Amino acid sequence: MTTAPPTTTAAARLLGLLARDLPPDQLATDPRTLAAHATDRSGTRPDGVPLAVVHARRTEDVTVTLRHADALRVPVVPRGAGTGLSGGASAGEGVLVLDLSGMNRILELSVDDQLAVVEPGVITAELDRAAGEHGLRYAPDPASAAISTIGGNIATNAGGLRCAKYGVTRDSVLGLEAVLADGTVVTTGRRTVKGVTGYDLTALLTGSEGTLAVITSATLRLRPVPVATATIAAYFDSFEAAAEASHAIGPAGVVPALAELLDGPVLHAVDPALGARGAALLLVQCDGAGASAEAEQVARVLAATATTVETTADPLEAEALLAARRLALPALERLGRPLIEDIAVPRSRLAEAVREIRAVSARHDVPVYTLAHAADGNLHPIIVVDPALDRLPDAAWEAAGEIFALALRLGGTLTGEHGVGVLKRQWVADELGPTAHALQRRLKDAFDPHGILNPGKTL
Repeated sequence: MTTAPPTTTAAARLLGLLARDLPPDQLATDPRTLAAHATDRSGTRPDGVPLAVVHARRTEDVTVTLRHADALRVPVVPRGAGTGLSGGASAGEGVLVLDLSGMNRILELSVDDQLAVVEPGVITAELDRAAGEHGLRYAPDPASAAISTIGGNIATNAGGLRCAKYGVTRDSVLGLEAVLADGTVVTTGRRTVKGVTGYDLTALLTGSEGTLAVITSATLRLRPVPVATATIAAYFDSFEAAAEASHAIGPAGVVPALAELLDGPVLHAVDPALGARGAALLLVQCDGAGASAEAEQVARVLAATATTVETTADPLEAEALLAARRLALPALERLGRPLIEDIAVPRSRLAEAVREIRAVSARHDVPVYTLAHAADGNLHPIIVVDPALDRLPDAAWEAAGEIFALALRLGGTLTGEHGVGVLKRQWVADELGPTAHALQRRLKDAFDPHGILNPGKTL
């Protein structure tokens, strides 16, 4: 669904109403602010710049903004930290940006119930640190945790490094407060881990990319900090060998907290010294009371095909090992503009996917840097292009299209955790099929009859 830009009269009327009903420092129309809020980390370049930016500080700011925008049919793009990788927060001509990063309070942290209630602008790592002061942690651990917001993570159902054992964001969201397109406030879910009364609106809103409602607070599940961790780093002669080794961990009876895979080009981009050690690096972490025994089992499995295997139980050494994974995207961004793919395939077909991605890269003469959450089959084949180009080259799009088709052919998905945004929208119908696609459009119409919420995204 797309929405036409508002008329000049509607735009002017909206700005007048917002100037009347919001504090003066919460409505911005200066060119610098508009340009800064036009795109996200994906580098998507929309046509034109937004109409204005509303800096929300409380739920009432959101309700006022949406009520007026809906009445005047002005499209609204919700935004957190702008760290999204699929263009979900891109905002072009005539769009009102609703910036939620200022709603950044941890409203409650209950040790007894092991939960937190937070506003959408809370930085993911800051919630984890606050929970850690009480022996708890927020399990989802996206690579962007230091800069991404909880609201953005919920909007895309973000995964992360620890999702192999603890699940994706949806598995840690117990309930939500959200504002519908017409300004109506709704609450979903509960404070209990169990609950099956009615339809699961919490799960539906999680991953909806701001197209159904705007999240204004979330009740999140926390978990105890593990009593021990053990981390394994294994280098391999090929990325395929590393992928096959990662799949062998499951049959060995171990469920690791994380299993991250980086190919040689990514290692070289992060640090040439790492690239010299092998063609692929597999990082595995086990946690809990049995971490040491599980790590020994994993090390034995990996040693069968790895060139080197290192194990540590020291948290600082573990963070040093994991730094290569966390620094991967910033390192590639220094090389150029990354087109970051986010496919997932059945774990048993991970090595097959890796081989075919390499063939796609060679066929189109497009460099592809690949990393993966190996434990759940989530691959990030990243095409890096010249940032000076005003559009992505045809070869890059053709390679991306073949990679998406590959994921579907192997029984996988277009996106495991980054969302559809605008970058993958043209392939959505291929995955969903006509009946499910039509049903999802009807859901969108039920939540947002006038189509003002993040139009042109997801579906």
